[in-house]
Amino acid sequence: MDFSIPPHVQDIVRRVRHFVDAEVIPVEASMRQSGEQLTDEPLHDLRQKAKAARLWAPQLPTDLGGLGLSLSEIVPVFETAGRSLLGPVALNCAAPDEGNMHLLHLYANDQQRDTYLKPLAHGDIRSAFAMTEPAPGAGSDPTMLLTRAEKDGDDWIINGHKWWTSGANGAAFLLIMARTDPDVPASKGSTIFIAPIETPGIEIVRDIPHMGGAAIGGHGEVKFHDLRLPSSAVLGQLGEGFGLTQARLGPARLTHCMRWTGIAQRALEIATRYAVEREAFGKHLAEHQSIQWMLADSQTELHMGRLLIHHAAWLLEQGERARQETSMAKVVVAETVNRVIDRAIQICGGLGISRDLPLSEWYEAARAFRIYDGASEVHRMVIARQVVKAYGTPQS
Repeated sequence: MDFSIPPHVQDIVRRVRHFVDAEVIPVEASMRQSGEQLTDEPLHDLRQKAKAARLWAPQLPTDLGGLGLSLSEIVPVFETAGRSLLGPVALNCAAPDEGNMHLLHLYANDQQRDTYLKPLAHGDIRSAFAMTEPAPGAGSDPTMLLTRAEKDGDDWIINGHKWWTSGANGAAFLLIMARTDPDVPASKGSTIFIAPIETPGIEIVRDIPHMGGAAIGGHGEVKFHDLRLPSSAVLGQLGEGFGLTQARLGPARLTHCMRWTGIAQRALEIATRYAVEREAFGKHLAEHQSIQWMLADSQTELHMGRLLIHHAAWLLEQGERARQETSMAKVVVAETVNRVIDRAIQICGGLGISRDLPLSEWYEAARAFRIYDGASEVHRMVIARQVVKAYGTPQS
């Protein structure tokens, strides 16, 4: 592996850093002070500025209006955009749209590309991915999928119950995972459907209240009541839903890691500046060994996480499935981000838990990262299976 960052990527990283510092963080600070959420008008302004700065959609090919960067090349770009929770939204590389664009780019037919992918890539619409279900349906174990799609002539009738459908409020369309063949395991008998949000039979029950504050589009609880979709709504092929989902979630786990690393890096910087300036017990906090060790541990763990992200991205680019490597990256980075932000709050003390700094907001939001896109325990199970498969054969 070559760990150097190509010059053209370095230039993009530099420009993204300037954009986030000059345009995004002031909006973030204003929202924090006023208690207001990001509305369509300031979001539109940020996105227009991102387009004007030629920073729009780094992950998309140029024919879709993006910068055409590879998975390895977007690692430092996404991290830099992720220095603010608003950065990826402004650059059109935030979840769930980023993962949905990736999935549509791989599997959408020409009609689906024109109707859904192109306006999504341009930022004209938003999307949502409806897979997770409340108990007893599919949560950490997606094979427990209960939402059903039954054939009715040339159409499909979908009934089911989803929640944590991120971005559902205001989305133009949903990507829906449903069982299409109940006689085979869900992993072989599930299909993804594309459904315009205004289609009769889609009920947005509520935006789920959650820790970490509001997110654009919220996290919807959605029910499907005899939702009728044509066969043209199928994404890819019948029964390929789980395969398509893995093609989406593998890179998406890494892009989550990239973006959250940006937040954690900024938290470390905030804590370090405070430790250098603040005096207590006769010297600056940065001179106390207990503070030094917290800073050192955070720096070391962030470096470890970056290496795992780079390696997994490189493997995926070589055509490998990289199931174990993406799981290791997800576990380590998700838990590192939580620890780094926690240490930053501890170093900043009373200021850290105030809303004068963004640390407490990030602390709440980052906790969910250890759950979504696969809980840490599930990823450890995936890793352990590979360990047992490799080394568990009894020796004669």
